[in-house]
Amino acid sequence: MANSKRDLFLKRRLRVRNKLRKMNAGRVRLSVHRSNKNISVQLIDDVKGVTLASASSLEKDLGIVGKNNVEAAAKVGSTIAERAKAAGVENVYFDRGGFLFHGKVKALADAAREGGLKF
Repeated sequence: MANSKRDLFLKRRLRVRNKLRKMNAGRVRLSVHRSNKNISVQLIDDVKGVTLASASSLEKDLGIVGKNNVEAAAKVGSTIAERAKAAGVENVYFDRGGFLFHGKVKALADAAREGGLKF
């Protein structure tokens, strides 16, 4: 049975998210989305159903609009760490979705850890 890349991605995303929800109930989720042109991240409180903070490579004040590389991902990661501190969040769990943990996703996670987030 041949699965398309999209089907495999969706299956992997659900598998990762369901495992994380079981282990990290009550903690804030750091959700990452990566496209071909941009990368974005959100801090989501699943209990209340609200987004506490977000950062994206589309924001003009970050100075990385139109760039989608490891350096841009690291800049977004450090920005979300600053905004998490401002929102009073320190402990999160990292939801990479269906994306593999290397390259841009790893650079974002490392920068967020250096900025003070614990996961």
